[in-house]
Amino acid sequence: MAETETTSTRTPGITALRHSPLEQWAGAMREGSVAGPRGVSLREIPFLTMVGLRAAPGGADAEALCDVVGRPLPSRAGAVSGDPADIAVLWQGPDEFLVVGPDETVVPPALTADTTTTSPSPTADAPEPDRSALPTLSTSPLAQRLADALVASGGPGQVVDLSANRTTLELSGPSARAVLEKGCPVDLHPRAFPVGSAVSTTLALVQVLLWRTGEQTWRIMPRASFAQFTAQWLLDAMTEFASPEVA
Repeated sequence: MAETETTSTRTPGITALRHSPLEQWAGAMREGSVAGPRGVSLREIPFLTMVGLRAAPGGADAEALCDVVGRPLPSRAGAVSGDPADIAVLWQGPDEFLVVGPDETVVPPALTADTTTTSPSPTADAPEPDRSALPTLSTSPLAQRLADALVASGGPGQVVDLSANRTTLELSGPSARAVLEKGCPVDLHPRAFPVGSAVSTTLALVQVLLWRTGEQTWRIMPRASFAQFTAQWLLDAMTEFASPEVA
């Protein structure tokens, strides 16, 4: 019997067709990175899952959401619960939070369904399916699980998939803080902004989320439409650290 061609051999990997906002700047960011005692490097971490939550801490809806992410909701401004290498929850307001996790894109079965088979003509008993309702890559599995948990809780909260709204830049190295201080009004001294802090602020007049994930490592999360400007500004701000410090 002849081997049957499977859907996976006919359909290209859809996730491989994605393009991040700074994909074309990857080389420039590598070349602009500085090594040495005054070093600083820049890279994009694309396609992170980001889900906005609205829930009053302590309520049934908040508890249901926490059960899904396996993290408590942060209780104060700037606080983060969780691990940047896994899933973390960033405080955005008294009842507003951002869940950040790894890329969890799963191609829905309907997107890889066999569309070459001739379907019978629609009838009154079997109308043509609503093609506008087909699943897409725009909703992450984590967002779907959170939304399902919220509905089951009966609470008045909100779950919104924001993964395509922002991209993530990682700035690291001994001079990373000095680079940020050129354009960020927040006090970034460790006494005021320790590891594990995250706030909404501005960088070079661009609204960003700034998250300190390590002693010398920061994540900057601009909206996708401002990603190129933010990367260019950071690369320019990094330039001086390629030269010896002037005594």
